[in-house]
Amino acid sequence: MTVPLDDVNDIRVMDAAGVPRAEIARRLGLSRNTVAKYADMADMSPAAPEPRSRARRALGPDDAAWIDAVLEADSGAPRKQRHTAKRIYDRLVAERGYKGSYSTARRYVREWRNAHRQGTEEGYLELEWAPGTAQVDYGNFEAVVAGERLALKLLVVSLPHPDARYARACMSQRSECTCEGLSR
Repeated sequence: MTVPLDDVNDIRVMDAAGVPRAEIARRLGLSRNTVAKYADMADMSPAAPEPRSRARRALGPDDAAWIDAVLEADSGAPRKQRHTAKRIYDRLVAERGYKGSYSTARRYVREWRNAHRQGTEEGYLELEWAPGTAQVDYGNFEAVVAGERLALKLLVVSLPHPDARYARACMSQRSECTCEGLSR
């Protein structure tokens, strides 16, 4: 039986006021156990469901250790030569007389691989730049100036927020050239 929220609030208010729980039960027409349950409840939020871990009765500790050894040995092999869950199941049945289901073996292999995964997952970092920040870098290029071929440095300033780019040719990367290029 579900108790309406108004009754729950009445129980909590009367209990806080010092009304005996037997009296609360009589007034609201509820059992004393229900009154005690809602009066003692610190948090009224329903409990979040917790996933139950199921026992693998068919997969004994010896079989699990054998699968661990096979997967551990496979960790150094090329990806195409590693055991699949189906191949492990077939070997379990043929070599060890396994009587359990394929899904049990497959689940165990998946959990083992997830627990022993090495390296990072493929992903990316999103580049975010705050307003007012700039990226500055030098690049190399050659140019012909007054008939003479020169190796110059290109100062590039990028402002990500207005999406503006500025470039200035400099003779070198010294601080004087950098300050002059940024000021222009």
